[in-house]
Amino acid sequence: MPVNEAELDWEEYDHGETGFRRKELGAAADSDALGCSLYELDPGDRSWPYHYHTANEEAIYVLAGTGMLRGEDDESELSAGDFVALPADESGGHQVVNDGEEVLRYLMVSTMNEPDVTVYPEMEKFGVYVGSPPGGREERTFEGYFPLDADVDYWD
Repeated sequence: MPVNEAELDWEEYDHGETGFRRKELGAAADSDALGCSLYELDPGDRSWPYHYHTANEEAIYVLAGTGMLRGEDDESELSAGDFVALPADESGGHQVVNDGEEVLRYLMVSTMNEPDVTVYPEMEKFGVYVGSPPGGREERTFEGYFPLDADVDYWD
């Protein structure tokens, strides 16, 4: 059944420079294997901290406004009509930044594979999700965030 985004409430996130509004379209449409969220970023705001997934490919489609996509080694301008595929590895690292003067509105689409490990290089940590992928609504059997340099010997 169709889901109209106008009928969904915005979820608001505000963590310093990270601030955005999100409507989870995929979840509202009862999608299992495909996630889709509508995002709005006000001028000067950023999406989630810079990260990449190891099991889930993502894609961005810009609906309105302008902004910047921070990648692994570069920055790319974004404007209405742009589509970006983000592989499930380090080369798919990203963060969306609204460096424009109007609201940046875009769709973020993703596979919903689990388990997944999401790496946050600038925060020097990674997240593990088992039982439900990032963005999933099912109960997880294991999840947590750990320092990137967390390492123990197998036998200790």
